Amino acid sequence: MKTKNTPLFIARLALTLFVICAVVAILLALVNQVTAPRIETINAEKATKALTAVLSDADQATKLDDFQDDTGMVRAVYASPSGYAIEVTPTGFGGTIDMMVGVSKDGKVLGVSIISHSETPNLGAVAASSNSKGQAFREQFIGLSGALAVSKDGGSVDAITSATITSRAVTSGVNAALECAGKLG
Repeated sequence: MKTKNTPLFIARLALTLFVICAVVAILLALVNQVTAPRIETINAEKATKALTAVLSDADQATKLDDFQDDTGMVRAVYASPSGYAIEVTPTGFGGTIDMMVGVSKDGKVLGVSIISHSETPNLGAVAASSNSKGQAFREQFIGLSGALAVSKDGGSVDAITSATITSRAVTSGVNAALECAGKLG
């Protein structure tokens, strides 16, 4: 009687598993190769829309290659006559929040637009929503300057109900943008 613990049987199982994993990995790589250009185009469109939302003269904005970032959150900086649009990526409850922050030449927030996120629906996701709560949350940053904090931390920013981590993340992203803009002049 043959047992299933023989080295040959175990090797055949391992080889079968390896082949299955290799085929699946190749298929995933092919799907990624096919979809990557479309995903990149969509992300660029979202970034352009966010740029327009935070700068009134976004059509005159140019991307800066040289900027100083001590926070590690700044991904891109665009300069226009009215100020800067700074793309930042703070970490929220569900992961990275990709957002664009408009900052005037005198260091005040012009607007906040969230490009993408993976926050909890109906909680942290409210920060990016187009409903009145989401708009009110983002609009409270307009005109502010300096180091910002949510009210639970002694600041002036009202956190989204039951989404303090997301609120803190958005606030830290705005702080990173203000700091970067301050170093640009």
